[in-house]
Amino acid sequence: MIRRKDEARDADEPPPEPFWAVLAHHPDFRRLFTGNSVSLLGSSVTTVALPLTAVLHLGASATEMGLLGALGLLPHLVLGLPAGVWVDRVPYRRTIVVADAVRALLLGALPVLAALGQLRIWHLYTVVTLAGIAALFESVAAQSFTPHLVPRERLLAANSTLMLSNATVNTTGSAVGGLLVSALTAPIAIAVDAASFLISALVKTRIRAAGRPRASGERGPVRLRADLAEGLRAVFAHPVMRTVILAATVGAFAGQAQAVVLVLYLVRDLGLPAGLIGVLVALTGAAGVAGALVATRVTHRIGPGPTFILGMLLASVAGLVLAAAAGPFAVTLTVLVLSQVLRGSGPSLYGVNQQTFRQALIPPELLSRANAIWRFLAYGGQSLGAVLGGVAGEALGLRATLVVTSCLMLAGTGIALASPLRTMRILPDR
Repeated sequence: MIRRKDEARDADEPPPEPFWAVLAHHPDFRRLFTGNSVSLLGSSVTTVALPLTAVLHLGASATEMGLLGALGLLPHLVLGLPAGVWVDRVPYRRTIVVADAVRALLLGALPVLAALGQLRIWHLYTVVTLAGIAALFESVAAQSFTPHLVPRERLLAANSTLMLSNATVNTTGSAVGGLLVSALTAPIAIAVDAASFLISALVKTRIRAAGRPRASGERGPVRLRADLAEGLRAVFAHPVMRTVILAATVGAFAGQAQAVVLVLYLVRDLGLPAGLIGVLVALTGAAGVAGALVATRVTHRIGPGPTFILGMLLASVAGLVLAAAAGPFAVTLTVLVLSQVLRGSGPSLYGVNQQTFRQALIPPELLSRANAIWRFLAYGGQSLGAVLGGVAGEALGLRATLVVTSCLMLAGTGIALASPLRTMRILPDR
């Protein structure tokens, strides 16, 4: 018998749970959330303080700054795939605690070296690279850990809660970082991030579940090629996961290509002052918070597949709206506000569901590999997209680049729209 979609949803899924409820009912998840939120806030300080340390304290050149930025993504490209295999061998709690402790030590060394007058640019390179490796392992493990801390039917609410924390911290953290740099100097402000990782590690040690991806008797020797192939099959043989990861990769590639020309377009083509650009960037963050707040309710109303597609569509259209900004200032400002609202809210809607798809549809023993594959493709796509965006901005012009990259993002949306996601009202079984 065929059930109506509302009956199917009511029979298979509980009503949407607000973020405070999932935190209240699942103490281990609350500890993971608390630790991640604290470390995210500290990292937002370093996002401001580290480049300022390189520029103001060490007199870094443009080439050195470019290398510093590239080294942060390098671990995802070099170790992104094997990281999933290695994380699969160790309890998730141990991985996330060790990764936080390592980053606390690495970042804590920078203000000490600066106070002693011994800080050099190669110290920053080393710390950024090693901290990036730790961040890769922590992210893969944390995303794989969540299904061990909440039941399957609460994964959406849990991921919405994590997305809300991320969006909120990203909106406010940079401002906090700027204030701390002004008050403490850039190198000393990095000590706040080191302390945040130490606090995060201590909080996560109180998580009772170990999060073992495999039973002890199932752990054979590491077979990197065979284990990677098994993870790739789990992702690309599943029709839903294959669609999600292909659409997300195309979106990440085109989205980053658009992001690198965004500020240039606002400054050069539209002639906006720095203060207004800051307000627009903050508006994007606020829209992200709003999107995370409603993601669970929207998903429950229209289903995870359509919500994923809706989020991608909103993010894709944002660039087209931005490219249409012209005319009187009031009209231009209205168009800019609409564009930034779309740009901020879309990723929250598709990001929450894309993570839930992986956690719900991939077997637990393969989840860390699936998460690592996704990070490798998404971050690899972003790095390549950044290069394309810069080249296209020079060759085509900034406004044309916004249009082209938006069309590429819409192509990713089309991949999702032409798949079973279009009619997916409830999460299927594996």
